Amino acid sequence: MRYKHLLFDLDGTITDPKIGITKSVQYALNKFGIREDDLDKLEPFIGPPLKNSFMEIYSFSEDQALQGVEYYREYFRERGMFENELYPEMQNVLKQLRDDGFTLYVATSKPKVFADEILKYFEVDHYFEWVVGSHLDGTLSDKTEIITYILQNRNLVKSEVVMIGDRKHDMIGAKNNGIDSIGAEYGYGSDGELLRENCTYYIKKIEDILGIVY
Repeated sequence: MRYKHLLFDLDGTITDPKIGITKSVQYALNKFGIREDDLDKLEPFIGPPLKNSFMEIYSFSEDQALQGVEYYREYFRERGMFENELYPEMQNVLKQLRDDGFTLYVATSKPKVFADEILKYFEVDHYFEWVVGSHLDGTLSDKTEIITYILQNRNLVKSEVVMIGDRKHDMIGAKNNGIDSIGAEYGYGSDGELLRENCTYYIKKIEDILGIVY
């Protein structure tokens, strides 16, 4: 085994959450009088902390961004959470990894309360040793902090850990913690985005994870 502990991002890595996330953002923007009919334009919201995205993409003030997150959650709690799909082959890959002795974690900027519900909904929650996500007040949402939290609380040896994700924030979080990373091209980060952050490995298909970690 090249690694013993595998940290998975959730959105864009384990599941394809595009419809639920973009419709939740669309709903929130509409509350501010901003109409966006093209859900493709809202894809940059998939992955990073929501507050940061509202501020960076729509130039919201911090107070506006926090209100935007609350509006987002109104839709997400009721519908958006389940407008989501488990990537094909993900269940098989998770089962093989767990059966072969790897310890699997989820490291997501999504609030843990939502992450737990989504993993349970898709019946993959039992593959993971621990799910770490942000708090509803916005704390513990930075990927570097989340990875640090897992490493320290489980006393993991860094050389035995790899972060798997589809956005630059996953690669940056891994780099800041001194662990290796796998950039998932099949998700919502561009190849340029992942490669610019010097991901240790780069994969095009979910099954490619297996060829790297053993």
